[in-house]
This record gives sequence, C-alpha cells and structure tokens, in this order.
Amino acid sequence: MSIRNSAFSAAMIALIVLLAFVPLVTNGYQLSLAINIMSYMVLATAWTLFSGPTRYVSLATVAFFGIGAYTVAVLGEELSWPLVLAIAFSIGFALSLIVGLSTLRLSGVYFVIFTFGLAELVRQLVTWYEVNVTRTLGRYIFIDVTHAQIYWQLLALAVIVFISGWLIQRSKLGLALRVIGDDEAVARHVGINTTLAKVVLFAFSASFMTLAGAIMAPRWTYIDPAIAFNPVVSFQVLIMALLGGVHRLYGPVFGVIPLVILFEVLLAKFPNHFSIMVGIAFLLIVYAIPRGIVGLVEGMQFSLHKAKGAKA
Repeated sequence: MSIRNSAFSAAMIALIVLLAFVPLVTNGYQLSLAINIMSYMVLATAWTLFSGPTRYVSLATVAFFGIGAYTVAVLGEELSWPLVLAIAFSIGFALSLIVGLSTLRLSGVYFVIFTFGLAELVRQLVTWYEVNVTRTLGRYIFIDVTHAQIYWQLLALAVIVFISGWLIQRSKLGLALRVIGDDEAVARHVGINTTLAKVVLFAFSASFMTLAGAIMAPRWTYIDPAIAFNPVVSFQVLIMALLGGVHRLYGPVFGVIPLVILFEVLLAKFPNHFSIMVGIAFLLIVYAIPRGIVGLVEGMQFSLHKAKGAKA
C-alpha cells in the first residue's frame, strides 16, 4: 500500500509540475481557457468539499466569489497583493460563519432557496451601496498581475483545496460530515455537534471561493455587480460538480474540463439562449448520470468485478 501511495503522490506532483508549464506554452486564447478551467476547478472542488459529504446543495457560490472580486476592486490599489488576498479570505471566512450559523439549521429545498436568495441579496446590497454611496456603478481594476500569474495562483489554490479536502476526509470532522450526510438525526443522536461541523466546513469552502474571486478579479479590468455576482456562475459550478461526481473530492475535475469547453462554445454561438442551454444540461446530467462520471465508472468496474467473480 505504501508503494502504491508513493506512486500516486509522485504522479500528482508530476501532474502539478506539468500544469505549471501551461502559461509558458500557450497563446492568449488557450491561456484564457486554461484560467477558466482552473478557476472553475477551484470553485467546483470547494463546493464539493462541503456539499459532497453533507449533501447540502448550495447556490451561494457566486456570493462569495463576487465578494472576493469586489475586495480586490476596493483595496487592490491601496495594499500589497498578498495582504489583499488575506483580507479577502478573512472577509469570506467571517461572512460564511455568520451565514452558516444563521442558515445551516435549514435543510433540503429550504437551504437551496436560501442560498440562492443570499447571492441575490448580496448583489443587491453591493448595487445599492455603489449607486447611493459611491455614486457610481462598477469599478476599474488596475493591478500589475499578468494572466500567467493569475493561472499560477489558481493552480496553487487548487492544490491547497485538494490537500485540505484530503486531510478533512481522513479526520474526525470528515467522518462526522459523512454521518450527517447519511442521516443528520442519527448524527445528533450519537453525539455529533452537527451545527459546528457544518459551519466549520462551510466556512472553509466559502473562503476558498472568495479567494478564487479575488485572484480572478484583475483579469476583468472592470467589474460591476452584474459581472461579479452573475447567478449563472453558481449553477455552472453545481452542474460541473454533479457531472464529475460529488461523492469523490476529485470528481468535479471530470465535469469541469468538458463543460467549460462546452459552455465557451455555447456562449459564443448562442449568447441569447445560453441560460436555457445551461438548464437543459443540468436536467440531462441529473437524469442521465445522477452519480456523475466517477460514479458511472465505479459502477461499471463493480459490475465487471462481479461478473468475473460469478464466472470464477
């Protein structure tokens, strides 16, 4: 087992090194596509970090993503880049604790509706503040961060999210969350502090989303609430995670890559019908492969193994 683990670790390190070379061998459009893939990989994996084991479907992704972007828009030219990222992480963590303590007693469709409403509420609050306080709608971002640096920062964040998820899965917190996902009432009866477990993981998940928004902000140069808090982002992250498979932390990777490419094509060819097509994609994924690509492959492997056992 140790040899297998060593080989797997070596393969992961080699993959990370190869991915780090992407900005050095790609042109403008290819690098832009790679940034999109890496950003959604961070968002979908962070979403799965919480929603995978707990089975709580959150549509608040874009709320935290947009907060990160606006933190950069407000503070990016005043403070050093590492400090801005640290502040964005802290804001995301603090807000997610407040939201988690307020809402994670909800479950099912009530939680879904609330998180969707939260994203819209944050967008409206930012819009009101911009119009009534700053007397402008939208901000320019002039920060000396190249697209290659954005990609490398997202790659580093993706690695941190995966390592964090791997450690959490092997901890008491990870076990508690899996019990909560199976039956929350049972989890409470066996002495698990379900509220604390859910709030802690929700906070880490949301903070990673906030960091992703902060890192992506310099790429746009100009943002406004409609861009930073576009609700389509939350649905795209959900669809990508479901397509890959949320029962495995690495599952969203298999959903992000094909769907980012597909959505790029659809947005370019059918800009006026893009939202409808996203909805159709969601329905097809839910009904055709409810356990995602990873679940489908695992099911096929189990069937083959069972067939071989029957022959033996």
